[in-house]
Amino acid sequence: MKNTILTLLFLTFHYFSFAQNELDNYIKIGLENNEVIKQYNFDINKSIWALKEAKSLFYPTVTFNGNYTIADGGRTVDFPIGDLLNPIYNSLNQITNSTSFPTVENQSILLNPNNFYDVRIHTVMPLLNYEIIYNRRIKSQQNDFQKIELEIYKRELVKEIKIGYFKYLQTLEAIKIYEEALKLTLENQRVNQSLFKNDKINRTAVLRSDNEVKRIEANLAEAKSNSKNAQSYFNFLLNQSLDTEIKVQTIYENIPETIEIDNIQSREELKKLNTITEINSSLLKLTQSNWFPKLNAFIDFGYQDFDFQIQQQSRYYFGGLALEWSIFSGNKNKFKLKQVEEDSKKINSQTDNVKQQLQLQYEIAKNNWLAKIDIYKAEKNQTIAAKTFNEDISKLYKQGQAIYIELLDAQNQYINTLLNTNLAFYNTWISFTELERANASYNF
Repeated sequence: MKNTILTLLFLTFHYFSFAQNELDNYIKIGLENNEVIKQYNFDINKSIWALKEAKSLFYPTVTFNGNYTIADGGRTVDFPIGDLLNPIYNSLNQITNSTSFPTVENQSILLNPNNFYDVRIHTVMPLLNYEIIYNRRIKSQQNDFQKIELEIYKRELVKEIKIGYFKYLQTLEAIKIYEEALKLTLENQRVNQSLFKNDKINRTAVLRSDNEVKRIEANLAEAKSNSKNAQSYFNFLLNQSLDTEIKVQTIYENIPETIEIDNIQSREELKKLNTITEINSSLLKLTQSNWFPKLNAFIDFGYQDFDFQIQQQSRYYFGGLALEWSIFSGNKNKFKLKQVEEDSKKINSQTDNVKQQLQLQYEIAKNNWLAKIDIYKAEKNQTIAAKTFNEDISKLYKQGQAIYIELLDAQNQYINTLLNTNLAFYNTWISFTELERANASYNF
């Protein structure tokens, strides 16, 4: 029985040959099913469309415009055509002794055109506009920002999936240990009952062995409950049914004892701040661009005439250049620049602070990992010693040279070292996962 426990322990802690792709498959499932990642992807898609919108501002815009007016009253322009032509017409009538040249009235022309239509194709093309240039750059940088935020979340999710998987395996091994411990206590109960019947021990040892059976059964029930909870949490991370069966295989052959190269400078958190710095720089240039002129070209092709007539002379085109240059705006741009400069100082301060935080996180994770390795090695040695001690006490007890309390103490020590070794082993992998996250060394 004890050899079975020892074999189980060594299979669990020394020769774990887990196919890494199994955990990678779960990570892949988690990344594909996670709703938050889907939401990040929606934001990224939105920023891509915003970038395309910004690029479209470089192209000409073509619109169809039309209007029809009726008017009466208002300002007029007086044209004395009668005063100019009537004397001439009178002279011509006298010379020709006829009335061929009529009298002409002076004209009063209404400035607002009456019964007049104007339809045209209006085209505008930006030739020089720094606002459009920097707006496109900002949209591109915002798209990069969204992608970096997604990478940060994905790394956190990978860490949680790995830790969740290790904790689930930890609970399964605890169940196995308690099951083997229950076999031992049941065997002790059987032996004590036999010895009691033969008047070799008193009833106290039988009662104590009965209580031990109940205690181990309670611990086993708690371990199964913890395993169910761990299973539910792991499935929650994968966004699948909480009672979905988790594939379990033995894990890793050797615990890694080498530290990867410090990769802090490649952390997405710093890339995120660098992107924010770039966006702020573009905002600065965008604000400064308000001091530069804007130049657009425009051209109209259309028809205009009275009474909806369409004639040769109704067609027209009209084009040119439009220049806009802000001369004075009450120092509005100057004050905007001051705000952007203060934001830049704040971002630089945040960057320095985050660098220190990330370095601290890495150092703490590294030290914890190294400490967990030492703890696991110590617990493993204690398990071997506790096994030997338990075997010796068991032999002495059967020979009547040890009391049941000594046997019970030896067995409890052995079971506790098994549990502590199991805990220490998976804590080593959990701390390694935290170090991996602190170093951003997981490859997607």
